[in-house]
Formats: sequence, structure tokens, C-alpha cells
Amino acid sequence: MFEAILLTVITAATPLVVAALGELVTERSGVLNLGVEGMMIMGAVSAFAAAQLTGSPYIGVLAGIAGGAIFSLLFAFLTLTLVANQVATGLALTILGLGLSGQLGEAFVGKPGIKLQPIVFPVLSDIPFLGRVLFSQDLIFYLSIVLVIGINWFLFRSRTGLKMRAIGDNHASAHALGINVIRTRYLAVMFGGACAGLAGAQLSLVYTPQWVENMAAGRGWIALALVVFASWRPWRLLAGGYLFGAVTIGQLHAQAFGIGVPSQLLSALPYAATIVVLVIISHNRRTTLINTPASLGKPFVPDR
Repeated sequence: MFEAILLTVITAATPLVVAALGELVTERSGVLNLGVEGMMIMGAVSAFAAAQLTGSPYIGVLAGIAGGAIFSLLFAFLTLTLVANQVATGLALTILGLGLSGQLGEAFVGKPGIKLQPIVFPVLSDIPFLGRVLFSQDLIFYLSIVLVIGINWFLFRSRTGLKMRAIGDNHASAHALGINVIRTRYLAVMFGGACAGLAGAQLSLVYTPQWVENMAAGRGWIALALVVFASWRPWRLLAGGYLFGAVTIGQLHAQAFGIGVPSQLLSALPYAATIVVLVIISHNRRTTLINTPASLGKPFVPDR
């Protein structure tokens, strides 16, 4: 019983972790992209459509990544090249993504999905309890772990990661040192979009292998909150993602057990937990200010 619950928690947490990791890198470069929800849903519809048309869920995964990355370029062009307001543009990107995905996915509503099957490691998958939990998972779960390790190394151990963090903390000083601020931010935004698209692919190919309009269901906003919850640290983000995943699955099991609480209230628990966590974090202003990239959300124009 516990093993089955843990498996569902992992499935629910993976898209949150992947999308939040992409946003973490984007925000570390000093860009605030509130369009995670829109990029996720575009990744979901792209992945499902490509899998349906080709018969391969792996091509679907690649299409989801591409869909999110390409959609993020619109945000990058508007905010980095045209210097539009990042908050307003991110919100517009989410609204556009929800509407456009509904239009593109209309032809796929009701069609059976092509599920991304687990990768089973011989012998290791036979280990009691840990075998199924760790060694019989889908590709995107393993990619999420690789991303946590890789992003942590990139940000805190590599020269390029140090430059990107410098841009996020003070883009004017980084520009004065000869670092290409705009190019770095373009790449960071695209990486964030690719991760959001990968998270969307997990939703339509693993979590619920079908296309349903607005199937992201607010997960993009939870991913944004996770970045703040984790204080812009990848390992903390991983723990936070599984915490929120457990809350999501917990409310489903509570409904199954017939607990005498309205189902609407239980369904709102993950989002209520998000609000509670953000309120708690906001009380520790010193820690938040220390970890927040100082140039986050601030426009940069090289010739000013």
C-alpha cells in the first residue's frame, strides 16, 4: 500500500520539479517568467500530438521540450529585446498558451494516449520496495534527477554558472566586465521553457496519458512558488517538489477513504499549501533577500 502511494507521489511530483528547475535557472539569470503554466500546457499538447502522429512517446517528449522552448522565445523577444514588462508578459504568455493549446489540441480530445513506459533496470528493479520506486520509472523521472544534479553543479561549480549568477545579482556590473547579458538571458529563458515543456510532456504521456484542455491545472503556478520555497537552490527544490506532490496525492487518497470533508476543499489543498508556504517564507525577509537574485525582474538595456 505504502509503495503504491509513494509511486503516485513520484509521478505527481516530477512535473513540478522539472518545471521549477527550469524557472530556477531563468530567475538565477535575473529574468522573472510567470508564463510557466502556458509553456507547460504547450509542451503537453505538443508532446501528445507528436506521439499520436508518430506512434512514438519518445518523439513526443522531444516535441514537448521543443514546444516549451519555442514558446519561451516569444517571452524572451518581448522582454529582453523589446524590454516589455516581465510580469505582464509572463501573464499574457500563460493566457495565450491556455487558449492556443486548446485550439491545437481540439482534434486530439478523446483519443487514447500513448504512454511513456517505465525503464526497468534488470536485477535492481527486483529489490524489495526500492526496486519499483527507484529502478522502474519513466524516462522523465530519471531526467529530473539528472537535472537537479547537473543544475546544482552548473550554478555553483562551473565558470559559466558563476557568470550567470553574476548577471542575476547585478547585470550592470556583469555587462561592464564583458559578459553578454542578453545572450545569457535568452539561453536561460529557453532552458526554462524547455524544462516546462518537458514537464508538460510528463503530464500528457505519463501522469494522464491523454489530452485534456487545461490539464496543467495550476501546476505552473506551484512550480513558481517552489522556486521561492527552495530559496533558488536545486536540492531544496527537489525536496519541496515531493512535499507538494505528497499533498496532491494525499487529498486524492483522502477522498477515496471517504473522509467527511467536501471534495472541493480537498482538491484545493495543494494550492492552499502553496499560499501557506509563501506566507511563512515572507516572514523571514532576511533569508529571502539574501537568496533572491538582486536583478530579478529588472529590465536591462546595454546602451543605457
